[in-house]
Parts: sequence; C-alpha cells; structure tokens
Amino acid sequence: MVALTHSYCHQGGELPLIGSTIGEHFLSMVDRFPDHEALVSLPQQRRLTYSQLRDSIDRVARGLVNLGFNRGDRVGIWSTNNIEWLQVQMATARIGVILVNINPAYRPRELEFALQQSQLQGLFVIPRFRSSDYIGMLLELIPEMRDSGPEIRASAFPCLRRVILYDPADSEETELPAPGFTRWQELVSAGEKVSRDELQNLSRQLDRDDVINIQYTSGTTGFPKAVMLSHHNILNNAWFAAQAMHFGARDRLAVAVPFYHCFGMVLANLLCLSVGACIVIGCEHFDAMRILDTISREKCSAIHGVPTMFIEMLEREDFASFDLSSLRTGIMAGAPCPPELMTRVIEDMHCADILIGYGETEASPLTHLTTADDSFERRIESVGHNLPHQEVKIIDTDSRTTVAIGQVGEICFRGYHVMRGYYGEADKTAQAIDAAGWLYSGDLGTMDQQGYVRITGRRKEMIIRGGENIYPREIEDYLFTHPKVAEAAVFGVPDKRMGEQVAAWIQLHAGENMTASEIRDFCKDKIAYFKIPEYIQFVDEFPLTVTGKLQKFKMREAMVERLQQAGRQQG
Repeated sequence: MVALTHSYCHQGGELPLIGSTIGEHFLSMVDRFPDHEALVSLPQQRRLTYSQLRDSIDRVARGLVNLGFNRGDRVGIWSTNNIEWLQVQMATARIGVILVNINPAYRPRELEFALQQSQLQGLFVIPRFRSSDYIGMLLELIPEMRDSGPEIRASAFPCLRRVILYDPADSEETELPAPGFTRWQELVSAGEKVSRDELQNLSRQLDRDDVINIQYTSGTTGFPKAVMLSHHNILNNAWFAAQAMHFGARDRLAVAVPFYHCFGMVLANLLCLSVGACIVIGCEHFDAMRILDTISREKCSAIHGVPTMFIEMLEREDFASFDLSSLRTGIMAGAPCPPELMTRVIEDMHCADILIGYGETEASPLTHLTTADDSFERRIESVGHNLPHQEVKIIDTDSRTTVAIGQVGEICFRGYHVMRGYYGEADKTAQAIDAAGWLYSGDLGTMDQQGYVRITGRRKEMIIRGGENIYPREIEDYLFTHPKVAEAAVFGVPDKRMGEQVAAWIQLHAGENMTASEIRDFCKDKIAYFKIPEYIQFVDEFPLTVTGKLQKFKMREAMVERLQQAGRQQG
C-alpha cells in the first residue's frame, strides 16, 4: 500500500502558515495599502479604500460591543451580497463574535432550524429581495417582535436578543416595521460610546484558534450541519489560495458567488483582503449579464464560480459585446468542468489561468487546486494537488486502510484547515473526524504518483447495480463529450432485480433535440453496458443549491415518483 500525504506542494513552496487572527492580518493590509480600493459595490454605487473599510468595520464592531455582544456569542446574517455583509463579517471577527451565515434562500422552516440549532443571539437582516420578504418571515416566526422593544424576548428563540435591520438600497432612516427591530444606524451610533482603545484591547485577547464562523453545509444530500471554523482555518485557506493564483494587491475580483457560502466569504472576501486586492460586487445575487458588465466596467482580473455560472455567461446572446480582456484567473469549483467549457473559459473569456478547485465546507473550504502551469488535460481530469500544509490520503471505504496509488477510495484530509467540529453535534463530529485528526470527505477519488487527485463521485452516490460498483462522475464525463449535451447528472434509482439502475437527467444546448435511444447508442461500446443509463430524462434545468451545486437527492426523488406512477399506470 502506498500513501501520499503532502505537507506542502509547489503552489506555495514552504511558505509558513499565518499565525494572526483575521483582524490582525487585515490591519496589516490596511497599513500597507491604505489608499488602495478595497471594496466596490455597483448596486449600491459605493467605493471604499482599505482605510475607509477599516473605519466602517470598526464602527460596526464598536456598536456590537455596546449592545452587549461578546467573544463567543453568535450573530447571524441573512442577506444577499452587499457592503454591509462584509462589514459584519469583519466586525464580528474583530471582537471574537461567531458569525453564522444564513442562506438567503431560506424560508421560515429552514430559518427556524438555523436560529434554534445555532442558539443565535443576534441577527442582521435586509427587508426583502425579489420574492423573499425577510421581515414578513421573521414576524411570522417571532410574533413577539410586534410588541417588544429592541431587546427581544421570544419564547421559541430564548437566546435571541437583537434583530438589526438594514437596507443596502436605501441609507436613509426608514420607519421600522415593528418595535422589535434595531436600525443599522442605531447600532453604529451606539458604537460611539466604545473607545478605539477598548476595541483594540478586546481584539488583542482573541486567539487564532477561536471559532469565528458557523457555516451550514449546503444540503445537497440532506439536512444541513453547522460547521465551526476558526480564524486559523479560513484565513490561511484564503491566503494560500491567493498564492496559488498569483493574486495580489493589483488584482480585482468580480464576485459572482454568494457571501453566505464558503466560496464567497473565504475564497472571495478573505482571499482579496488577505493580499490587499479589491472585491467588486456586481449584483446582490448571481446575474450573468451584470457579472459580465462588472468585469468589463471595472477591469476585473479574476472571476470565481461553479460551472453552471460560467455556462450561463458564455451562452448569453450578447456575450461578445462585453470586453473581458482584463480577465486572467479565477477558481471554478463545485462540480465537474467539461473540457468544452474549460476551452471556452480560457479562449472566449480570456481567463488563461483559470484554476479548478475542490474542497468542502468542513475543510475551510479549499483542499485542492490546479495551477496555471498544469496542462489542459491535468486541469480537466483532476482537481490538482492539495494546498500547502495539508495532508490527503485515499482509503478503502470498508477497511479504512490506505489504498494503492490509482485505486478508488474515500478522500480524507488532515491539517490546519479541518473544521473544529459541528456545533452542538459531538456524535456527528466524531463520525466525520477520527482520533488521528483525519476528516472523512464522503467523496470518492483516486490519486496518482504525482499527488494529483481525481474525483469519481460521492460515496453515498455510488451506484451498486447487480454487484457492480458504478461511479456517476465517469458516466457524466462521457455524456459531456456529446456536442448536444450541455450538462448531465447521473444517479441511482431502486430496482427490485438489480438493486439499483442507472438514471440520467440531461440538459441539451439551446435549440438541440435528442432521444433516449440516441443517448444509449452514443454510449454503446464506449462505456461498459452496465453503466449505460436505463432511465433518461431530458430537462430544462436541474434542482440546484444557491451556489449552483446539483441536488441529486431531489432528482432521485422525482425520478422514483415518476417510475412509480408509470408502474401504477401500467398495472
């Protein structure tokens, strides 16, 4: 048996880990680049330099202190992307308050779970976005806010004390919808009673290993868990990702991914602020046209996203009208990248150094990244090497022993980036991280002699058909090679005779038509017969998380229901 466990790789050499807290490191960037543009929000028509951003962050931090929030308390934010989101992120880190990221797509039941599970003590919220009435949902969950003062007493949420309302589209004082809300400006004004020296003393007491963030897993396979991450976890992850991208103070990142997710909060916000670069918000929530316009107008050098975001941008009829010549790099992650898509991103978007990333929330989130020096084949067939100061191994799913090079097994991580655990769930933490500190990813993959890792699928997604182990990723990669196929998702459905059968949902390029028979003929003699999809459904769209990850459990449920209905009709 051969194990590859890298403590560093060529992406970052032997650069040491950062030993600072997030606040300390950010202040060092302010000292170096006080007049550099740090943050641009086109929807809000606002721009902040590093020194201006520091001052605005400190005002929010001092306000939280005055309202009674202390190190280790939990404060959530339920909002789309805006300047205030970033200010809250950095202000909570400045005073040791744990920021709880809440998905802006949540509805009352999901919000109730997050508020109760994390024992939230404070919440920042915007009034509304599109069809989401955040105020209405809060008042539905917490009717006491209609009659209470700003200090809330809610029977269903005994820990919750404050709900702070802000409107990123309107800085003017507006009438509160209920007395249980606190205005943003009231928070900032309260901070005037807290001196800068007091704030600095509080910051000095923090430790880099303090939990500073709770992220809820995206729920692609079921109920979300609350992942606890520290200063040390996410600051180093962001900084080493920046080094791999050769990303620095002259760069500008067009943010297409949501702040509430690790991709946005760590690999966009913290990545930029860790090296003195500029964060450019082009829209509150991903909009292909606005992101393309943002890149063009602001001369952005980088763009992150999941494959579906890049597909949506590239397939716009007016794509050629945007000047993307300033682009150089970025990270594509969250799903497989078809070769055709990679080619178009490199050639048509001028993003020659686009990198393929892999990781998970429990790993802060990035564990692997390709490099600009990797061949095209390496960048589409693998997720690259592990980042510096991280270890990775592949284990047998049954025996838990390390497998030989090239064999499929579960990918495991160990290092500074492994989460501190799941909040309030010691049993689930113990299932995810063993006594030696290895985090079990649940993903299946292989590793070659050079340490490059290839993802073959999720352990829970592996299909067992008549005793044959089938990895959906292998079939998806082949289906992607058909010129008419824009995207494909393969999963298993129950079968009385074979145990499971292979099912595929396929989305075609605009204007194309195909039949299930054509798909099967395309697969015949190219992949093993038992891997050819038994059930094929053509769809216009896939069920996705807000970050664009495929929710295969929803596809499976829909397909099973469809097959049951067909069986009943035949019967």
